[in-house]
Amino acid sequence: MPVFNSRTVIEIARGIRAFLNLEAGLTRGEIPARAPGVEDPPAFELARVRTRLEEKEREIAGLEQRLAARSSRAGGVDPENVVWIFCSNRSGSTWLSSMMGEVEGHEVWNEPLVGKLFGDLYYGGAAGHQKVKHYILGDFHKGSWLDSVQSFVLSEATARFPGVAEGGYLIIKEPNGSIGAPLLSEAMPASRVIFLLRDPRDVAASGLDAARKGSWQYENAADRGWKREALADNQPDLWVRRRAQNYVRHAGKARDAYEAHKGPKVLIRYEELRDDTRGTMERLYSTLGIEVGGEELARAVEKHAWENIPEKEKGQGKFYRKATPGGWREDLTPGQVEIVEQVSAALLKEFYPGR
Repeated sequence: MPVFNSRTVIEIARGIRAFLNLEAGLTRGEIPARAPGVEDPPAFELARVRTRLEEKEREIAGLEQRLAARSSRAGGVDPENVVWIFCSNRSGSTWLSSMMGEVEGHEVWNEPLVGKLFGDLYYGGAAGHQKVKHYILGDFHKGSWLDSVQSFVLSEATARFPGVAEGGYLIIKEPNGSIGAPLLSEAMPASRVIFLLRDPRDVAASGLDAARKGSWQYENAADRGWKREALADNQPDLWVRRRAQNYVRHAGKARDAYEAHKGPKVLIRYEELRDDTRGTMERLYSTLGIEVGGEELARAVEKHAWENIPEKEKGQGKFYRKATPGGWREDLTPGQVEIVEQVSAALLKEFYPGR
């Protein structure tokens, strides 16, 4: 199979662009002169062809930008060695990343929030601007700015973890940044993706406990609105609703990223990680195509096992609270269960049917 350099591929792309313009009889959106006696095509047909050409223009422009950037980038972290953990918070990402961080050559980047940086802007307050040509994250130049996102991530990763640039894997734990998971996985198609999923009812129960006065999150959090209002204590049903909505935003985008990703990817449920930790970790690495020795993995699993966490660090109000799948049955009121199930109905039906 021939190997083309970036310049050759760009020239091919330009040739394709010229061919498409010629075939459509359009150059820069203008209708060329036609031979006498030849009727003009219907206006709707011209509009359809023009729209298709504009789409191809965007694709080719993005390809040119990304190939040029790739050819100029030397050294640094290889995107193929980046492993994303996308999920909602309180889904076990700390536990999972801690085990992975024990493997030789693995480094963990703990919540850089790069997904939040771009996701909030793209899906949040500026939603609706994507079709505006001059918007910085507009769809017209998506290929260009996606490459900028990749360059930004890899540049910052290299600055913080220079050892990974020499070989190894960078595990990026991004629960609170998973709102931008689809953008990150699209910007870095060669990276590897872990979609970590947990029952939203257990996530809500864990979050509710963490947000109450005296609990670890309440004590560590900044003076946010929910803390000032003590929502978890004074309006727990409202807190549970908001927590469920947050779950849907993050787990939903993590799911979208996982489904669309073309590179190595794996779906891991927290429940199966608890039930068979080593077997699930072996499946994770096998599916992602990363070789890890059995003894090394066993040591990592053993070191971070629930049973080996000191008892004084576990329990109600602490970061390591319960680790019991299905514990929501005792932790939430029937009304709170109904709230979570209503808000997260689509994800529950897809991933936890019949539970």
